[in-house]
Amino acid sequence: MEKLPDRNTLRSRYDATAEARRLVTRDLAEALEALLQHFASPPLIKGRPKEFNSYYKKYLRALKNGGEDGISDLIGLRVICPFLEDLSAAQRAIRRSFTVTELDHKGSAFSFKEFGYESIHLLIEIPGELLKKYGDCLCTHAEIQIRTILQDAWAEVEHELVYKAEFTPFDDPMKRKLAAVNASLSLADSIFQEIRSYQRQLNSELGKRRDSFYRKIEEATDGLLFEEAAAEVRPEPVTMPSRSDGTATIDDLLLNALYAHNKNRFEEAIGFYSRILEMKADPSVTSLIYKHRGMANFAQSRYDEAIEDFGKALEYDPKSYKAAYYKGVVHSVQREYEKAVEDFSVSLEINPYQNFTLYRRGQAYYHEADYPAALADCEASLALDPASPGAAKFRELLLEKLKMRG
Repeated sequence: MEKLPDRNTLRSRYDATAEARRLVTRDLAEALEALLQHFASPPLIKGRPKEFNSYYKKYLRALKNGGEDGISDLIGLRVICPFLEDLSAAQRAIRRSFTVTELDHKGSAFSFKEFGYESIHLLIEIPGELLKKYGDCLCTHAEIQIRTILQDAWAEVEHELVYKAEFTPFDDPMKRKLAAVNASLSLADSIFQEIRSYQRQLNSELGKRRDSFYRKIEEATDGLLFEEAAAEVRPEPVTMPSRSDGTATIDDLLLNALYAHNKNRFEEAIGFYSRILEMKADPSVTSLIYKHRGMANFAQSRYDEAIEDFGKALEYDPKSYKAAYYKGVVHSVQREYEKAVEDFSVSLEINPYQNFTLYRRGQAYYHEADYPAALADCEASLALDPASPGAAKFRELLLEKLKMRG
């Protein structure tokens, strides 16, 4: 009969190297955190050395299967990511920074009828400097599992229900229930990723639209302030045919509208915005769409239509300080400075911490020759944003005007 392993001897050896494993695990977890901290949503890193009882069970199974070389997860780490797209990015980063000896996509071969957790498993060599620093930790490799939050949740539950249980579910109804839960979590991961990708695309288009809008504001207002003879810029509108997809959702239409808007296809963008307004969305969405349509009208120098849209945006959302600000900007471009002051004041009543609105109201006061009020707004704007070159230049102009008046 083959000699059985002495549990106490194994336990003594395991305990003697426990502190080294703990320290190596800690350092590897810290290294992973530093490696992945640049992610938009940094993953959660978990690490743990395997407990002796778990090790011993696995040791016996390994002996039964031909040797203990199969035990590679005495040190295990998890990289838990919010979104599916983060999994491959985390895998690439780890492969660049560590020596990976094995890579396995667990669960990738499951059929839709099967249940089991999905996870990317990487076996890495423990860096030599850590082994030299902490001594023998009874292993030369560590296992890293990369999962989404939902994959990790399923793995935890599945481990209790299936892996650690005396027997696994064997009747079809129970198997179907487990498979359904697993499928639901997988679907949720896919939907979360779809929403994430849509948000990124939408935010990109919103950023482009916002930048172009602010450039026009600067051209139309700062030019009047610092160069009295500056000509008003009136871009020619570009007319494009409107799309007609009756099945489009509000999200689809908004993304199409922003894309057209950023391509300076303002008529097409206005068409999309108008179609969304016809769908009678809730007040917050309606306010947002009126605000965007107002920007498109402003870009074409349709100032009366822009003012009407910004007014509607404020009507549907009385807290929309930006709608009031945009309305004031259009009145400034029309050189209706008294109305601009009123609009900017409404915006500041809603949110007083707006350096740009203070700056624009100060400009309106300046054009009305109310230099003390203009200087007060300019100083308040600089208090909120001391690095603003426009406000600093405006302050010099105002001090010169007040000096000449005095």
